[in-house]
This record gives sequence, C-alpha cells and structure tokens, in this order.
Amino acid sequence: MRDPAAIDPVDPGAELGSPLSVAIAQRDRDTMQMVRRAVTKGEVMLAFQPVARASNPDTPAFYEGLIRVLDHSGRIIPAADFIGVVEAQELGRQLDTHALDLGFRALQEEPSLRLSINMSARSIGYPRWMQTLRHGLERDPTAGERLILEITERTAIVMPDLVQVFMQEMQGHGIAFALDDFGAGYTAFRHLRDFYFDILKIDGDYIRSISTNADNQVITQAMLSLARQFDMLTVAENVESLEDAEFLINAGCDLLQGYFFGAPTVRPWWQRQQNRRRA
Repeated sequence: MRDPAAIDPVDPGAELGSPLSVAIAQRDRDTMQMVRRAVTKGEVMLAFQPVARASNPDTPAFYEGLIRVLDHSGRIIPAADFIGVVEAQELGRQLDTHALDLGFRALQEEPSLRLSINMSARSIGYPRWMQTLRHGLERDPTAGERLILEITERTAIVMPDLVQVFMQEMQGHGIAFALDDFGAGYTAFRHLRDFYFDILKIDGDYIRSISTNADNQVITQAMLSLARQFDMLTVAENVESLEDAEFLINAGCDLLQGYFFGAPTVRPWWQRQQNRRRA
C-alpha cells in the first residue's frame, strides 16, 4: 500500500519520492499561486486576436478574446501556461467569469465588434459566471448577437445534456457557439448531431505545416466535410504561413486564425482609436 503521507495534494497519483513528480507538483503549485494572486488583485485581461474571412482575409469576421494574467513582475502570461492546471478548479471558473465580464466590456466599448470568449462547460453550473452572462445580456440588448461562446471540446463531452439545454436557451438571445479544439480526441462525432454549435474550430495541431503534411490534409478535409454536413462554419486555428493559408482556403475552410493574420494584442484597434481621440 502506498504511504498516504507520500501523496501529493496537487497530483494524488504522484509519489513525493520521485524527483520528477516533486518538480511537476511544485510547478503546478507555483502556477496556482500565480493565477490566484492575479485574480485576487484583478490583474486579468483579454488579448484580442482576429479571425479572418477566407473570402476576404483583410476583413476579420470576429475577434477572439484570450484570457491573460499578470505575474508578480508584471509580465503578461498567456493561457497556455496556466489553463491546464486551473481549468478543473474553482479558480478556472473565476477566470471564465473575468473573461466573460471583460468581453462584455469590450462589446460595450465598440458597437461594431463581434467577439468570441472561451469557457469551460463546467462554468454553466457556476452561479457567478451565469450571473455575469445574464447581467451582460440585460445591460446591452445587442451584446447577445455579437457574442460567440467557445466551449472546449474536452469539457463539452463531460456534461452533454447540460450543455445542450444551455445552448438552446442562449441561442434564443442570439448567442452563437463554437466548438473549440475539435479533433483533439474527446468528442464522439455522434454528439455533433445533438449539440447546437454554429462554428467548428479545427485544432491547431492539424493545421501547422498542413501544406506539406499529407496526413493532416486528409484529416482536416474530413473535418471540413463533417462541418458542412452539420451546417457549421469552420475556423482553422494556428495558421502561421502563407502556404498553409492558401491550402486551407482552397480546401474550403471558411475562417482562418493565427499569427499569419495577426497576433493577440492587449491593445486592440478600437482602444487605440479611443486613446487617440482623448489625446
């Protein structure tokens, strides 16, 4: 029997006697502490990345608001560095709440903006997140039609019935839904018949260097065909080169997102315009 004293509270499956597990557990504790500090101090922000139209790449169809936190030195930390540690915790629900609130503020700042915000399906049952959603919709009657909620594939499948009911209700307010990171290996295709997703975002692992990767070309084309069958728009994530963009456009992808079209920025164009007007 494993000694209960040797169980790490962050990773219950790890033995503290293993140097690797000790290092991983310490890293996760440090990450939790950093994020908790940022949330407590309100040092949370969105970085905005354009999602381009394949038919007119110079005109964004919408922007994605990506959560960021500040560490103790003031550095901006991207979600990839912490979301995996906090997503299943209440801290993850708090981050989702902050992201949604900041998203509504951006929609209020710029009436022409259409914006997507990430969320975990777990947040549907979090009262503060739901309160933020309902208050945002009440404050601005136009916000629902300009808001896209991106639900991660890995959490949508955990509670499909709850997600379906929630999506059906919110689509009555004009909100669109995107299935994020599709192809990461969690969602059974049969669930696409039951959900109400308007947009399918193809996981970036299939998109990077797709112009030279025959296997990913076949898989991505199958996803595009599947999305067309269910009347969903498609977004290719992590598009980083002209060659990849051209392949995806020719393959029939509707929307493209990645550094080739624009990096995430915490100073979007509408805020820069407002600052110039005030100057």
